[in-house]
Amino acid sequence: MATKQPHIIIFNPDQWRGDVMGHLGNPAAVTPNLDKMVEQDGVSFEQAFCQNPVCTPSRCSFMSGWYPHIKGNRTIFHMMQPEDPVLLRTLKEQGYFVWWGGKNDLIPNDANFDEYCDVKYTPNQDTKKLMAAMNDDWRGDPDSPDYYSFYGGKVEEGHGLEGFANYDWDYIHGAIEQIKNVPEDQPLCIYLPLMYPHPPYVVEEPWFSMIDREKLPERVKPPENFEGKPSMLKGIADIQNMESWPEEKWDELRATYYGMCARVDHQFGLVMDALKEAGIYDDTAVFFFSDHGDYTGDFNIVEKNQNTFEDSLTRVPFVVKPPADIPAKPGKREALVELIDFPATVEDIVGIEPGHTHFGKSLLPIIAEENREHRDAVFSEGGRLQGEKHCMELEATDQQKPGALYYPRLSLQRSEGPEHTKAVMCRTKDYKYVHRLYEEDELYDLNKDPQEVHNRINDPSLTDVLTELKERLLTFHLSTSDVVRHKPDARF
Repeated sequence: MATKQPHIIIFNPDQWRGDVMGHLGNPAAVTPNLDKMVEQDGVSFEQAFCQNPVCTPSRCSFMSGWYPHIKGNRTIFHMMQPEDPVLLRTLKEQGYFVWWGGKNDLIPNDANFDEYCDVKYTPNQDTKKLMAAMNDDWRGDPDSPDYYSFYGGKVEEGHGLEGFANYDWDYIHGAIEQIKNVPEDQPLCIYLPLMYPHPPYVVEEPWFSMIDREKLPERVKPPENFEGKPSMLKGIADIQNMESWPEEKWDELRATYYGMCARVDHQFGLVMDALKEAGIYDDTAVFFFSDHGDYTGDFNIVEKNQNTFEDSLTRVPFVVKPPADIPAKPGKREALVELIDFPATVEDIVGIEPGHTHFGKSLLPIIAEENREHRDAVFSEGGRLQGEKHCMELEATDQQKPGALYYPRLSLQRSEGPEHTKAVMCRTKDYKYVHRLYEEDELYDLNKDPQEVHNRINDPSLTDVLTELKERLLTFHLSTSDVVRHKPDARF
């Protein structure tokens, strides 16, 4: 434990796949700043997983240490309530000066942000004007496979997504300015929930041309007629209608996404340089992780959805640099970890005794020791029960009709078929099991089939494996089925 409260940087890009980092062996990824940190003074968790594959449920989870089922945080419209534990508020109560710059997707927009942060940073007027001027001219013809592709390509002046591409820069510059003006009598916490590399897939130079298209890893192709895969995937693929895209076009989309990641890595480097220039880098705990991943062409689809759990969506980057006075052996770790381990690690570093039951486990022991085990399995969950109309995200009224960018996914979320079924993933190092209420379960041998193409749920040779994973899932639900308030009620 540190002898004093360190500064904290929570650098939180949106929708970054866990495999797009150079130091993890991806030859097309351009992430020199993250790679340098892992080489010198940070630890990268190769097998880190989110607890829900979309934004709000994942953020509610990693800010509380709760799995989504604890309070039903399963949609983008079911956020943390005033009585719920949120790490930012805990840090503020512990005396931190909390600066929040970027997306919300955590608490209701009409909540009192003063309870969670000292500064809720707002972009400048020029950025607001560019955002307001965004249009759909980049989408292509409504009858073409381009229409639902989210592909915008290279940003130049006048591009319909120029405002979207500029959105994060204000927050980066605002964070750097705050680092230059660290409060003298308070530790600083900067929370940067960025937009990138969330699609649309669009980025400016030099990052657009920075990615070598020839080095991109092989894209995952679906099995014929999506046999054995969840119906949500086939449903989205049918509406997005991108199967006819030539591989060269998929490469351009994926390279643009990689370029977005490269830009975020550059921005991360700017923030780290600001810490060093301010003389507080060694006194700062740095956390870099994403809320979930992105299909980016795998299985012929783009974007994400609420109840499928391929590693494309559930595996995320997770890099931690502790303060210099906490033991750390730089490098990569193969241990299975979950994003709910983030708040537990912050609590351990700062010396906070949590006032609520949660399920995270501090990462400090495996940051200090290279080969230490952490978890035997990781879990992710999503979807809804049939009849849960309030979980259909009908509040997104602008996305409910054909032609809306998110229509392929949201139309299926409104369906009472099996597509939006409630489901849960149990993943070990060797196998992944997904239990689904209204359609066939999934079972993958990750050593023989790391791309998760061949569902072996009915393979008799894996009967013992399936039994073991079902038992593990039952134990998970029994041990995390509820939380009891630490403060009892007055009864007498």
